[in-house]
Amino acid sequence: MISPVSADDADTALLSDGFHTFAELYEFRLLYHAHALRLWLQQGIRVVRSWRHDNGEECFGGGWFIVVAELPSGQVSNHYRTTCRSMFDGVPETPTAPLWDGHSVGDVLHRLRTNLEGSSDVPS
Repeated sequence: MISPVSADDADTALLSDGFHTFAELYEFRLLYHAHALRLWLQQGIRVVRSWRHDNGEECFGGGWFIVVAELPSGQVSNHYRTTCRSMFDGVPETPTAPLWDGHSVGDVLHRLRTNLEGSSDVPS
């Protein structure tokens, strides 16, 4: 399993691909994800956030929350630190996250691509 990376870690945050730092890429991911979730909610897709995983345990022992979307192509989720919570205002909160379907990073990438390809709103 890949350990969560903290943008607070100066060495990690300053790593760069020559264009963007790791911290910038994580911020891009956060903002793109927050925008996508708002659109999915408007489309009637179930999206929730919770401080706890489906088993009732706090995400990573506390200080984190999970956001889960149930796309037509399958479940996708991401974890974020408490400091990012306001970015997801408007996403309904549940006592625990939905039952995790066992998805991997590869599954999420496949589901996002499949959902995008199946969208009638995407230009060909």
